[in-house]
Amino acid sequence: MTVTIETIRDAAKLLEGEVNRTPAMRVRRLSQMTGAEVYLKLENLQVTGSFKVRGAGVKLASLTDDEKAKGVVAASAGNHAQGVAFHAGRHGLDATIYMPEGTPFTKVGRTEDLGATVVLEGTDFNAARDAAIAHAEATGKLFIAPFDDEHVIAGQGTVALEFLEDVPDLDAMIVPIGGGGLMAGCAVAAHAHDQRIEMIGAQAGLFNSMAAAIAGKPFSGGGTTIAEGIAVKIPGDITQPIIAEHVSDITELSEEQLEAAVLLLAEGHRIVAEGAGASGVAALLAAGGKFAGK
Repeated sequence: MTVTIETIRDAAKLLEGEVNRTPAMRVRRLSQMTGAEVYLKLENLQVTGSFKVRGAGVKLASLTDDEKAKGVVAASAGNHAQGVAFHAGRHGLDATIYMPEGTPFTKVGRTEDLGATVVLEGTDFNAARDAAIAHAEATGKLFIAPFDDEHVIAGQGTVALEFLEDVPDLDAMIVPIGGGGLMAGCAVAAHAHDQRIEMIGAQAGLFNSMAAAIAGKPFSGGGTTIAEGIAVKIPGDITQPIIAEHVSDITELSEEQLEAAVLLLAEGHRIVAEGAGASGVAALLAAGGKFAGK
């Protein structure tokens, strides 16, 4: 399977009635601050509070009866976990989710509430992923990748498909990047709509793995970030070439910039966003007047 606008449209049909069609909202204060006409795609209003439920839904819908009977395993800092757990519950599948030991307890609790078994292991996503893969190999369950999977990427691309239905004349789209699933799907959808749309990535500076990989440099970051949802040390093998082809720039953000964006959304727009979700706004603010008039 190759990720195309057709596979993204097919994914949108699969998700009809299963996930929320979230609003695209024009935000006055950010527009005034930047001189641009700024819209936010409010995936914090998604059924699990994150876009991740889209890709998980498309992937689980693709499973064979034998794969469903064996159950699924996933690794996540929280949002992919809830997406997999939500759809596993809908399909009556057994789901085991490995999460890093420092995962916020609210994400752990919500994942368990959706019916999944949560195992806390490792200090970061990569350690949790390795443990999840080992569990899948030992039990015969299917590992559901959080970003490096064509079905997942197509599902995430439905975010841009909806966004452009609501705001068809976007000049630029700023998208958070961790492993790259959301950006890869959105970039394919956006450039099928209009090749002139500038695709800008937003990445935590401490975890600039995708930016480093595209620049041909080794990743040497790490640490504690408010944007744990995009704290990925190894970018996707499938997502990386798509991003290299479609994305013109990746903005690497400091913790102070990410924190300021979270605060601005909360105080200025009454929008509660985690650090990863606010990274797009942080990148917009970091650009100064670059997008004025757009």
